[in-house]
Amino acid sequence: MTSFISMADQTAELKTYTKNQLALRNGQDRDEIWVAYQGQIYDVSRSRLWRRGNHYEHWAGQDLTAELDKDAPHTANVFDNFPVVGQLL
Repeated sequence: MTSFISMADQTAELKTYTKNQLALRNGQDRDEIWVAYQGQIYDVSRSRLWRRGNHYEHWAGQDLTAELDKDAPHTANVFDNFPVVGQLL
């Protein structure tokens, strides 16, 4: 029997983080490098493009929704390559 976990169930199981908690995952205060986009928090630690906690003019530990929706040269699908580690409150 194959079990199926819906996206709603996965979202319900994710831990929630405040903006202050997210800010600590900036690649400088801790080894974790996280960014938020559209309410989801992604772990981008394994990306060579985020090694120092920044990617071009974008900084880790922040909600990047407004910045990326405004001027990112790529689609939101770029986050498909990274695990979702939580939800932003």
